[in-house]
Amino acid sequence: MEYEIVELNEKVVAGYADVTSNTAPDMGAKISALWQKLYSGTAQTMQDKVNAKAIGLYCDYGIPSKDDYTVLAGCEVSSKDAALKAGLAVKTIPAGKYAKFTVYGDVQKAVADAWGAIWNTPLERTFTGDFEEYQEDSDGRTGTIFIYIAVK
Repeated sequence: MEYEIVELNEKVVAGYADVTSNTAPDMGAKISALWQKLYSGTAQTMQDKVNAKAIGLYCDYGIPSKDDYTVLAGCEVSSKDAALKAGLAVKTIPAGKYAKFTVYGDVQKAVADAWGAIWNTPLERTFTGDFEEYQEDSDGRTGTIFIYIAVK
C-alpha cells in the first residue's frame, strides 16, 4: 500500500476512550460504542473544536498489559480545558514524522482493509500514537480517511 512521509504538529484530541487489544473478543464492540457515543451529539456540540474532522486515535501501547492500547474516538480541540470539564478523555498526538495512508470508500471496509495492509508494511514504528482522520467528506458511511502511523 502506498504512503507518504509527513511531519505533523502536535494535536490535542478529546472524546471517548477505552482500553482494548487486537485479540480481545469485544474489541470491535468497544470501538463501535466509542464512535456511537461521539456521534450521538458530542461531535456537533464539542467546544474548542479545531475543524469538522473526526479522529480515531490509538495510543498508550502496552498499557496496562503488553497487548493493550487505548483507543479514542474524538475531535481535535484547541484547548484541553473545556473537554476535561465536559468529562471527555483528552490525549495528545505528538509532533513528529508519520507515514500517511489515504483511503477512500466505505468507511468500515476501507479502513479495515487498510489496517490489514499497514500491518504488513515494513515501517519503523514508534508506537507513540497512530490515528485515523476522517475528512469533511466522510459521513460515517463513506468518505476520505487519512491514516497516520508514527515512524522513526
